Amino acid sequence: MKAYINYKRLKPLTFVTGLLLTFIPNLGQAQKILISVDMEGLAGVVTEQQLGPSGFEYQRFRQFMTDEANAAIDGALAAGATEIVVADAHGNGQNLLLEKLPEDIMVIRSWPRRFGMVAGIDDTFDGVMLIGYHSSTTNKEGVRAHTFSSARLTDVQLNDISVSEGMWAAVVTGHFDVPIILVTGDDIAIKEVKDFVGDVETVMVKEAMGFHSAKTMTPAAGAKAIRAASEKAVRRIRDFKPYKMPGPINLDVSYKHYRPTEALDYLSIVDRIDSHTIRFTGDDMVAVADFFVFLLEYTSYLEP
Repeated sequence: MKAYINYKRLKPLTFVTGLLLTFIPNLGQAQKILISVDMEGLAGVVTEQQLGPSGFEYQRFRQFMTDEANAAIDGALAAGATEIVVADAHGNGQNLLLEKLPEDIMVIRSWPRRFGMVAGIDDTFDGVMLIGYHSSTTNKEGVRAHTFSSARLTDVQLNDISVSEGMWAAVVTGHFDVPIILVTGDDIAIKEVKDFVGDVETVMVKEAMGFHSAKTMTPAAGAKAIRAASEKAVRRIRDFKPYKMPGPINLDVSYKHYRPTEALDYLSIVDRIDSHTIRFTGDDMVAVADFFVFLLEYTSYLEP
């Protein structure tokens, strides 16, 4: 039975708003969503055997990664999202099975790219979802805990705060006034982001038992939970607030080895604050993020 609205008793502006809401149920809800998908935080992932082309389970877990991405997409669409961009944010950036994704989305692949794991972000987005994320390199807990490079880095700080990849994403997207609305991964990873940004929808697909062990949902159960949380997040998207870090912003990057910091110290824009750590100061997070992409991606051996 349809509700009866006495439009004659409504003021003109209220009348127009009521009329629009009657016939356009999703007016005022999210329209454009960025979904960044990593791999270490997927249901079932515990070791390198699931994470790269040389691992015996990698091809199966590419499918599971795609399933979790599709679950987030499906939930967002069910809640009224009309445009979705998916960033493949793990390893070589070429993990998601493109043919298994919906035809009406766009996918960001490979590196280097501006803003890294949340490439594509700008102020036209309404919210960002972080799927399959993991905890930071300074956290003694969490499955496959690292920050951007387990081989090279021991800490990444913004204004003296050690950050995870999820926390970093929140600062980048917050620069554009776009909030993180959903984060999924193990219990340690989602706690880091939630403690940092405040209100955010979460899905704990596994409980960390060590760096290489976890009590985990099955991939199907994880995807089901992510779909429900994605829909819920988009339906209440106006509740979430972007994380704002005013400039100037100090970026401190600590390396496992001496030579990177020694070489970077030749740059006038870099300070070497101890034997393993350099500091760059940017006016805002865009400047910091651009410099960090350079740190991660540049080598004189690049070809072609």
